[in-house]
Amino acid sequence: MSRARDLRPRHQQIAADLRDLIMRGDLSPGTQLPSTAQLVAQYGVANATIQHALKALKDEGFLDSRVGKGVYVRDRRPFVIDAAAYIAPAPDRFRYQLLTVDTVVPPADIIDGLRLEAGTTAIVRTRILFHDDQPVELSASYYPTDIAAKSSLAEPVKIRGGAPDALADLGFPQRAFVDRISARPPTVEEAEMLDLPDGTPVIRQLRVVYSDNERPIEASVLIKGAHLYELLYHQAVEPG
Repeated sequence: MSRARDLRPRHQQIAADLRDLIMRGDLSPGTQLPSTAQLVAQYGVANATIQHALKALKDEGFLDSRVGKGVYVRDRRPFVIDAAAYIAPAPDRFRYQLLTVDTVVPPADIIDGLRLEAGTTAIVRTRILFHDDQPVELSASYYPTDIAAKSSLAEPVKIRGGAPDALADLGFPQRAFVDRISARPPTVEEAEMLDLPDGTPVIRQLRVVYSDNERPIEASVLIKGAHLYELLYHQAVEPG
């Protein structure tokens, strides 16, 4: 079976090669990369191509230059998306900024997730999440209008205790959620708001939250720069 030819620019291929070595631990944090001259010889490319590849990895947070010493692998710990559980971000390192609160007709996947009829409106709250002042996630959370219209969820203010407390106060405690996770290139707005390095894809996380009797009460679209995150699965294995 023939393999597809890699048509990416050479600097992207080299960056991908080095990124793979870093992510699998063969180039551990604190390791000095070979010199530019050595990388030029290794990959058989011009100096400018190597510099372009290294810049991409610096922009993504994988590498760090030390004046007069060289280029080193950064101690970069990715954020982990636990597919089995959700823990709210630690308040000392993370902060949310509320962007908008509107009443809209949701996109098709949100209508399906909330089991709404076509044309039905929902309350949507959009936010951006920062980690140490770096934008790391965009979110749009939708709530059925018949649940949220006269609540704090429809107000353009931060909610004390967050949406879970607001929903519980309305008689809809969160009981379960289902995530669908995919990857794609970012939109122009996503690339700008998340300050994504060139060529970086995003992780799209569609979460539907259910209350009693499996009623869907929230559907959220979470957009994250793929260079910052890892997806974690864990499952107990019953003895055979």
